[in-house]
Amino acid sequence: MKKVILAAILGLVFTVPSVAQNVGLSFSYFIPKNGYFSTPISPFSIRGLGVNLNRFIALETGASLYRMSGLNMKGLPFESKDPLLGPNFTILVPGELVFQLKGRGVELDIKGGGFIFYGFAQKLDYGNIDRGLRKLEGWDVANADLSFSNHPGFGYLFGAEVTFYVTRQVGISLETNYLSSQAKLPLTGSYTGGSLGGVNQTKQADFQDAQVDLTGLEFSIGLIFSGGGKQSSGKKRRR
Repeated sequence: MKKVILAAILGLVFTVPSVAQNVGLSFSYFIPKNGYFSTPISPFSIRGLGVNLNRFIALETGASLYRMSGLNMKGLPFESKDPLLGPNFTILVPGELVFQLKGRGVELDIKGGGFIFYGFAQKLDYGNIDRGLRKLEGWDVANADLSFSNHPGFGYLFGAEVTFYVTRQVGISLETNYLSSQAKLPLTGSYTGGSLGGVNQTKQADFQDAQVDLTGLEFSIGLIFSGGGKQSSGKKRRR
């Protein structure tokens, strides 16, 4: 599955730019729900590859390779306000419908659509997992030994981008997107623990409903360069 997603991203990078009319550079950040602040890896992230369908409607896509500092998980028998999945790399490929409102020197783009993501080089945050297991069992000490099976995730996103053109060729863009998605990550193994002064016990863990929770806000600020002196969609941005 990982090879299929990588091939799709390479196809986007080498084919879609031919229809883009604007290019730019932006800095992006992702703040996940109950997770750690994360950033995309440049130059392996290109977003805003698009084409106008008419004056008001456009399609956009692209790809981002994120270095996720920490994400939370759902579907476990306990909840955590801290990330349960440690640092990993996540490929994110969106497909968006864009509604464009253009004025003199300014453009507002309202966006919505879906995305696919796939995480690799994943690591479990055993410190936070053990803390959740201690609370679940009412123990003083818990140590888990778990393995997982990785899967791609699908979700939706929506947001808006405002571009202020300081000249006919140069604009400053501000964008915010809300992303919501989950990916299956079944956990199996065991955990051992107990109360201080008591006898430790070992229990089997079979958390088949566990999921990566990729929910949060994505922010970006950038410069847009219009080669034709016209404001248009297809703001190809390298992040």
